[in-house]
Amino acid sequence: MSKITHKMYIDGQWAESTDGQAITVLNPSNEQIVGYAPQGTREDAKAALASSEAAQVEWARMPAQKRAEYVAALANKLEEQGEVFAQMVTEEQGKLLTDARGEVAGSVGFLRYAAESARRIEGEITTSENADEQIWIQRVPFGVTVGLLAWNYPLALAARKLGNALVTGNSMVLMPPADTPLTVLEFGKLVEEVGIPKGVVNIVSGLGAEVGDELVRNPITKLVTLTGSSEVGSILYRSASDNITALNLELGGKAPFIVMDDIDVDEVVELAVQSGFGNCGQICTSNERMYIHEAIYDEFMVKFIDKVKALKVGLPTDDTVDVGPKVNAREIENLEAHVAKAKAAGATIACGGGKPAGELFKQGYWFEPTVITDVTNDMAIMKEEVFGPIVAAMPVTGLEQALAFANDIDLGLSGYIYSKDVRTIMKAVNELEVGEIYVNRPNGELLNGFHTGFKRSGIGGEDGKYGLEGYLQKKTVYFNYG
Repeated sequence: MSKITHKMYIDGQWAESTDGQAITVLNPSNEQIVGYAPQGTREDAKAALASSEAAQVEWARMPAQKRAEYVAALANKLEEQGEVFAQMVTEEQGKLLTDARGEVAGSVGFLRYAAESARRIEGEITTSENADEQIWIQRVPFGVTVGLLAWNYPLALAARKLGNALVTGNSMVLMPPADTPLTVLEFGKLVEEVGIPKGVVNIVSGLGAEVGDELVRNPITKLVTLTGSSEVGSILYRSASDNITALNLELGGKAPFIVMDDIDVDEVVELAVQSGFGNCGQICTSNERMYIHEAIYDEFMVKFIDKVKALKVGLPTDDTVDVGPKVNAREIENLEAHVAKAKAAGATIACGGGKPAGELFKQGYWFEPTVITDVTNDMAIMKEEVFGPIVAAMPVTGLEQALAFANDIDLGLSGYIYSKDVRTIMKAVNELEVGEIYVNRPNGELLNGFHTGFKRSGIGGEDGKYGLEGYLQKKTVYFNYG
């Protein structure tokens, strides 16, 4: 794919940054330039918000089903150009092409599910204590919303947020991730093609400290939805406090993967590898720390490590490859620091632990699939999100210890439990302090579920009817007809 200079989409026009600065986007596989995106300014962010504010009232007056027709058309356009977008995702993010195609398909699904939800925006009528009166609870849009996107699934997150925001009558300013902005900016062309009125969708690329900060702090913004790290979420929480801006935060995770001794070892080993190393471990619900029943620990780990060693690292366009590159050099440094800290604490690097050898890996951001053993639950590797192809594991005496270890952390996005015993499963379901639990299956949320986190893993959530409701606020009407 040739290098492309993209522009921002503000008030129905394609624009450069007001100060002419640009973000250079590199291919994680070889560090070659993929393209350029505007490095927007506070003025650009303000212009986008003003445009969104001007457009939102008329957009909200439009029947929900009419709004949904635009979103459905957007889904159709994206599906038609799916391969082009998959190639873009792979080139700028490093995702395996097969997975990038899945991201595009998922994005189409998010948009279509949102469009289908237009007829499900409901209120309530309840009785009043007063004669000749009813109480109406209406669900109404917030107004101008802001969608801040993460680099691991840039297109899917844009679709996940935008579809629900638009169908519920909000306008939205999208801020693509600085590492992977090109696909989202290209997505803006489809917004224009399907004729969504100008200002309803604005896309401003740039850095969080400037563009992101302005979008969050500006009083025009009424709701901010972020997918990102818990650290960024904390910063955003403080930034939004002055205006009491509503927040929807899907933040970091450190998923515990609990395996009891009554399972099929070979089957669960396969699921553990799949859930730990998919998208190079760059998924907030990835298996990052395993608690394996001591009765099967040795057998499980031998088979798990053999499977991890067999994973093929290589170019994401190669259909035989299992693990592609990380997204940037900063992420590689973070992984190296995690490994060094674990070794210093006495852990064993059972396999991997650094950059793979070979000519292919001299350029690009590569890291071997890594397994860390001989850990204790107080080590940083069991507490801090890694967000890469590293899985740590330790034996446990049983479910009680596994749950105690799993919950001894300030994150609570997702968790896994593997057992054939319903009582064991239900105890884990009842006591795991996470917002999402995978029972005897790999990770991957569905459109009609609800993706949410506990503790420092967020507030609010996405997907399904509750995700849609997150883009609506409630208005109470005391209707006296006497």
